[in-house]
Amino acid sequence: MIPRGRPVLNEADIARLAGVSLTTWRRRHAAAFREHVPDLLPDSRHLLYDRAQVQAYLDGRPIPELPTGEHPDDLLTAKETAAILGITPSTVQAYATQGHLSPGTTRYGARLWTRHDIHDRRDNAPGRGKGGGRRAGEPQGPRKTHPYEGDPRLDIAREALTTAGGAPKGRVAAELAALHGSTPRTWERLLTAAAEHQTADNG
Repeated sequence: MIPRGRPVLNEADIARLAGVSLTTWRRRHAAAFREHVPDLLPDSRHLLYDRAQVQAYLDGRPIPELPTGEHPDDLLTAKETAAILGITPSTVQAYATQGHLSPGTTRYGARLWTRHDIHDRRDNAPGRGKGGGRRAGEPQGPRKTHPYEGDPRLDIAREALTTAGGAPKGRVAAELAALHGSTPRTWERLLTAAAEHQTADNG
């Protein structure tokens, strides 16, 4: 997490500020630096550091503490976002790509989401609460044909049904859960919804 969206630097920037090459920085200085300045995204392959902490280290000053507590402007990784939404990091990435979630912002190649956006998505998921329901006095729109209508995983479930070759639904659901995240039970429900939808189309 990047607290409150604070400015960050990667190792190439830090080496440049230190007046050495990135190779020299990593070989001679990075280990000692990392003992004092924490990586803000430890669950990501990206190494990003708070700019104020970096500058203090290079100046030989005490390292300032980072803000604590949750803040709407915190920038969260896919793993942190997934924990809030109750899905997997790969599903977070898929939802963002397919438009079911904010595309987020990018810092040095790391895709991140504000805590405000993710809490809003959690609390106002499509079809639930103020974000998904109709306002008082508005005409009621068409009802969903099933609770997973519009869920991008439904396309995966349909394709799995097509290629399952008569395999038990439980086995197919377990394989989909292993590949795409969520629980086998959720995938069983998605498979059921996909099958009912196909039956309705064929009927």
